[in-house]
Amino acid sequence: MEIPQIIEMLKEIKADAWEIEECVNESWQFYFIRHALDQNRLVRTTHTIVRVYREMEDGKLLGSASEEIPKTARPDEVRKILDSLMERASYVKNPFYTLNPPSKESGRESADSPGCDAASTAAAFLKMMESVSEDEEAYLNSYEIFTNVKTVRFVNSRGVEREATYPDSMLEVVVNAGNKEHEIELCRIFTMGTCDEKALKESVEEVMRIGRDRLRARPMPDLQKIPVLFTSSDARELCGFFTQRLDAAFKKKGYTDWEIGRSIFGGEMETKVTVETLKKLPNSSCNRAFDMEGALRSDAVMMKDSVPLKFLGKRQFSCYLGLKDSFVPGNYRISGGLHTEEELRSGDYLEAVEFSDFQTDALSGNLAGEVRLAYWHHDGEVIPVRGGSISATMMEAAKTMKMSRNLKQYDNMEIPAVIRLEDVSVTGA
Repeated sequence: MEIPQIIEMLKEIKADAWEIEECVNESWQFYFIRHALDQNRLVRTTHTIVRVYREMEDGKLLGSASEEIPKTARPDEVRKILDSLMERASYVKNPFYTLNPPSKESGRESADSPGCDAASTAAAFLKMMESVSEDEEAYLNSYEIFTNVKTVRFVNSRGVEREATYPDSMLEVVVNAGNKEHEIELCRIFTMGTCDEKALKESVEEVMRIGRDRLRARPMPDLQKIPVLFTSSDARELCGFFTQRLDAAFKKKGYTDWEIGRSIFGGEMETKVTVETLKKLPNSSCNRAFDMEGALRSDAVMMKDSVPLKFLGKRQFSCYLGLKDSFVPGNYRISGGLHTEEELRSGDYLEAVEFSDFQTDALSGNLAGEVRLAYWHHDGEVIPVRGGSISATMMEAAKTMKMSRNLKQYDNMEIPAVIRLEDVSVTGA
């Protein structure tokens, strides 16, 4: 069913407010075993999500419920879904807030913008994968390529109508590394807008190197307290500690005591961190002009030199906090480092590059992970080690944290290439 028909039904059931998001995805998909094509397909899908809002207690409360409307649904089936949403919305009783209003900017982006061509993006991925260096010790077991061009249309009951077309791609790689004693398998998923051939090739070959080094890694010694360097995509978890604590919902729920205009941690940070949200980041998969609630995105500095300047987030919590021009960010840049990579690589330290799982909890600040591969830099020697775990808390580690001046991009995040935490607990294997 088309959007205008759904809108008419929403008026018939007297929904107090509503939002509709329709996403049309044109996807080229390839599945390889080694370098032999197993299957490929071209897919076009349409997903239509409807959210219904219901006012209660004379407008003091607002409830909501959402569900996907199948494209092939008959009118009676759609009506049944909408009636169900109205009932379900009555069970949710939040303090009242309003939906996003229209603005002067349309939020529309041309389908002819650079990168919005699934076929040429797929060709770049195929070319890049053929150029990856392999040997008998480490090689490509299989890989999958998905190149998507998404066209999203958003409308709501307040008159907002927006449309954007943007690329969103994914490469999943399985690498095997083995010798006479044993064999291991590593899986990586890379997300991005289009194919940055040079950077992506380096990333895939880095997985090969990690596989080779894990074959000869020693068990992790009990290092107790030691500096740890984060130089892989896991560093995004550390940066997420800052971005999550600047989220409007996090603030409204009382999960953070950060205040606008007041230095975090009492100003006791050696590195002054700056957090920016960017409307566009080259080759990001999140370069959409508006968020999932129709709010236009823009460039904004959320924190400058460890001083919060702006909370951003979903409309509900933005209204509760009285925020203007708020939105859910798509891209982030974390900066503020004062050091070169060489300066951060001083003395004895552990460089963690591979975890079975690594997480940083933005509420408590606790971080932990089980190490699959790290490099112990000790007395001028670099020793690959495996097993064991690391743990610390950002509530303390952030005060002495050091970051490199140069940045590295991981899809929608541009962060310091090297982050160093002092006095991290390292448990031996």
